[in-house]
Amino acid sequence: MTTLTRERLNNHLWAAADILRGSIDSSDYKHYIFGFLFLKRLSDRFEEEAENLIAEGEDEEVAWTDPDEHQFFVPKRARWEAIRKLTKDIGNELNKACAALEEANPTLEGVLLGIDFNDPRKLGDGKQRDSVLHRLISHFSQIRMRNEDFAEPDMLGRAYEYLIEKFADDAGKKGGEFYTPHRVVELLTKLLDPDEGMRICDPTCGSGGMLIQCAEHVAQKTGRRLGSGLIDITLHGQEKNLGTWAICKMNLLLHALPDARIEKGDTIREPKLVHGGELMLYDRVIANPPFSLDQWGLEVAREDPYDRFAYGLPPKNMGDYAFVQHMLATLNTNGKLGVVMPHGVLFRGGGDGRIRKGLVDDDLFEAIIGLPENLFYGTGIPAVILVLSRNKPEERRGKILFIHAAEGFEAQTNQNVLRLEDVDRIVKAFRTYKDEDRFSRVVPLEEVKENDYNLNISRYVDTLEPEEPIDVDAAIKELRRLEAERDTAAERMDELLRGLGYGIS
Repeated sequence: MTTLTRERLNNHLWAAADILRGSIDSSDYKHYIFGFLFLKRLSDRFEEEAENLIAEGEDEEVAWTDPDEHQFFVPKRARWEAIRKLTKDIGNELNKACAALEEANPTLEGVLLGIDFNDPRKLGDGKQRDSVLHRLISHFSQIRMRNEDFAEPDMLGRAYEYLIEKFADDAGKKGGEFYTPHRVVELLTKLLDPDEGMRICDPTCGSGGMLIQCAEHVAQKTGRRLGSGLIDITLHGQEKNLGTWAICKMNLLLHALPDARIEKGDTIREPKLVHGGELMLYDRVIANPPFSLDQWGLEVAREDPYDRFAYGLPPKNMGDYAFVQHMLATLNTNGKLGVVMPHGVLFRGGGDGRIRKGLVDDDLFEAIIGLPENLFYGTGIPAVILVLSRNKPEERRGKILFIHAAEGFEAQTNQNVLRLEDVDRIVKAFRTYKDEDRFSRVVPLEEVKENDYNLNISRYVDTLEPEEPIDVDAAIKELRRLEAERDTAAERMDELLRGLGYGIS
């Protein structure tokens, strides 16, 4: 079997979408592609484990039938050998295979059962459905996805991230609901700088990219690579959309992060990451919640049993500060959070204004970073990153760092993207916490209060391009030269007019 390179694997997986494209909405067909990828990977890895056990002297019957010998036990009907032989009623048989796989592995509960391979509304009638599914099975049968087949560790996880980004791009606005661009995630992670032994949470985790990036960050700090061994961190998340929750679970599993706890449900209305009736606390909280969510849960927040909204209730149709306050309530005494928000949280009045005042008065803002416009799928508006800390370093207390990073990006066909140099410049400014002309400024809280707690970046960082200095002497010389040319032209015109018989005084 030929070793799989990242490019070949990416291209093969994305080509699977061509089988579905046109007959199924792009926001739907990702679930089928992810489902097939997951089934094929688990089956191939199961076979690899069984063959390795036999090679090491284990009894063949035990190697193929004992669940304790495998990370994930794959029943016979869910193994690719059986799936590859399906010829009719394929959708129903795939649903049964997924059910058997989840039944044999409690940690997979709900991950695959949300995918209905027998759905006539999306896959057509029986004959058409069998045709499409058979083509997908044939396509995935062309590659093998054992550990030994990959050219590098975590290649499958990276391929999964590649698919998530491609699906988000293909789906447009719907895609933005579950995916945050990689460079934005990288920026947030570097700002929060998680370390070994930390507990990390994303309360609106989408496809899990932020949690995975945090794990990769810690792995790199300790000289390891994700997928090559256990990473000493605790990852928790919650996701409201059940389909996206399943994608997140698959994503984490394929990145060799099986111990992550990802809960299903509405973070504001029903937080699931609790223990003993109290919210669980974290060293780092990272998120990109939905912008200005309407009907976010005000009716529940008024009688919140966890006292998350100590700074006040946001407007019922603007849930931004509901998520910020939830994140803040889950920080431990030394915790730090990083969150993507719309610019409106910096200056809106009413409930938002009262909450913002309380956060400033309690010296919780560590940095406010303005990002370029058109970075995110589904919206072209510029966003900001808020960094809040329960225990700011002594030298940063009583201050907020404002960073104007809206002009650092690469313009692509449909979307702007942060470059690595843009990320590095922002991170350097955050770590040095110093002024940089027209880019960053450390502002004392007294100045913010004098501005009525308005945190608009342009109030504190000069964002206007400087005018070119005027060389007055050179300008006067140029003026005199132009005046001389004018006088010469006027004299010549008078001379010509007199030659034509016109009297010129």
